[in-house]
Amino acid sequence: MLTMAAASLKRSIEVKQEFLRQGLGEAVRAAEVISQALLAGGKLLAMGNGGSAADAQHLAAEFVNRYVMERPGLPALALTTDSSILTSIANDYEYGEVFARQIKALGREGDVALGLSTSGRSPNVLAGLAAARQRGMHTIGLCGGYCEAMAPLCEVLISAPSQETPRVQEVHGFIVHLLCELVDHKLFGSAP
Repeated sequence: MLTMAAASLKRSIEVKQEFLRQGLGEAVRAAEVISQALLAGGKLLAMGNGGSAADAQHLAAEFVNRYVMERPGLPALALTTDSSILTSIANDYEYGEVFARQIKALGREGDVALGLSTSGRSPNVLAGLAAARQRGMHTIGLCGGYCEAMAPLCEVLISAPSQETPRVQEVHGFIVHLLCELVDHKLFGSAP
């Protein structure tokens, strides 16, 4: 088991090193887009399924509460948290509309929609991003090694360079923290 654990950790490190070479610039760009939107009075709306829903909620929680430094809360919502809204939309329309309908109700021009999909193909995330673009929102996508479906919908696309779901999720977790750190730095100065 130790050999298996070491191999898993090694693969995780390799994927993060590849992200450092390929994707870090896009993450910085995403933080700039979010920062500018917040400075202009906008908000962040995050969405995803399963583990990506947890990442969306994690990001919103860090923005609304705080990440490391004491600071005022930042306006952010995870579109994954209200079971009545989610099940109502899924029941009355279809599950593919659960994020798009919320974006249409809550999103405004200049806000940011951030969609997470390890596969890069989640129909409801793609529909949410498309609805956000139609509303004049900034769109940021986090995906794995497959990006073709998300790319035309995203102003900024951040790819975790792997097809392995656990490795993609590990990079996405890092990106969530990195976005918090960079936005805090941009808006409030150096973090401790």
